[in-house]
Amino acid sequence: MKREYLVWLIVALGLAGLVTWVARNTYWTDEKVSLPPKGEAAVNPFYIREKFAAALGARPWWARRFKLPPAQGVAFVSMLNWDLMTDRREQFERWVESGGRLVVDGTLIGSTEVFEKWSGISRAARHTPKKKPTRFEDCKKLIEAGTHDSYIGCGTQSIQALESTRKLEWALRDENSDLDAARVRIGRGSVTVLTGAPFTGRTLFADDNGMLFVAATQLRRGDIVHFFAESDQDSLLELAWELGWPVICVLVAGLVLAIWRGSVRFGPMAPATQTARRSLAEQIRGTGRFTLRIGSGAALHAATARALNEVAARYINSYETLPGAERMQALEKATGFESSSLAAALQLSGPGRAEHMRADLELLEAARRRILLKHMRPRHGN
Repeated sequence: MKREYLVWLIVALGLAGLVTWVARNTYWTDEKVSLPPKGEAAVNPFYIREKFAAALGARPWWARRFKLPPAQGVAFVSMLNWDLMTDRREQFERWVESGGRLVVDGTLIGSTEVFEKWSGISRAARHTPKKKPTRFEDCKKLIEAGTHDSYIGCGTQSIQALESTRKLEWALRDENSDLDAARVRIGRGSVTVLTGAPFTGRTLFADDNGMLFVAATQLRRGDIVHFFAESDQDSLLELAWELGWPVICVLVAGLVLAIWRGSVRFGPMAPATQTARRSLAEQIRGTGRFTLRIGSGAALHAATARALNEVAARYINSYETLPGAERMQALEKATGFESSSLAAALQLSGPGRAEHMRADLELLEAARRRILLKHMRPRHGN
């Protein structure tokens, strides 16, 4: 019994020691965690940049469908294939030469040879390359040429720097004199090229990136800023509706009218003028005429002959076992019609029988009715 108490005492001391160690080596604290974007922020890669520019008095717009801002406006290009469409590239070039301000970050896609030849800004090796890849979020000091103003820029890290064959209007260099931002004058406008992607997402609010965004775009109150990217574009149906909804509405209306015109009607176009019902005799005669007209006279003749034979078998003794001539004589005696006429009417085949189909049917039906009338019981009281 004492040994059991000793075991429980050791377990209790162990638990107490564990709780004490956890209490001394851990602590509770609150940590803010960024929630994932929702709504427009989840689909618009320029959402934060738009809100930031709007807060500074500009008029931003995410150009999901290509549309250049007016002259003296700003076009920020990210994740765009410069060489993909010649017409679009030429529109950009003419727009810059007429006074537009083009800003391009390091995510420009394509061979970039055409862009470098036109702008005069190209990629170059760094003086002191990193031994390991750097993240876009890494921050470093950037010095503005000519003024010695400095920024702490985040997201400008890239394995390549910039160089220019044109006179630089504005430039930022790091502490190793590598060019990380360059602006040149083309016509009445300008082209600004950045390394890396310094304004992606919340990186815009890191250190001096907000001031760097204003300096790179030369942002002024009232400016119209268009953001371009090919990472997310309108679907074909969305573009068709946005650009051609009147044509689509006309086509849909024409299709509905065509289906309505070609559909099967549920009734006549005008109500019947006569509401009188056909008699049963008219219905039977009409059915017979229709049967003869569509070439089914043989079936009608067979049915009429079968009806006569059934009535004769019911009221004439041994009718079904009689030979052919005696059977016709029995029918002549029971109906009063000549046996030769009855025999000819019962035979559908033969020369000229098809022309006498109506007369044969009338004779067979009359013979059947005579047999029935002859054997019909008189009503009581007559």
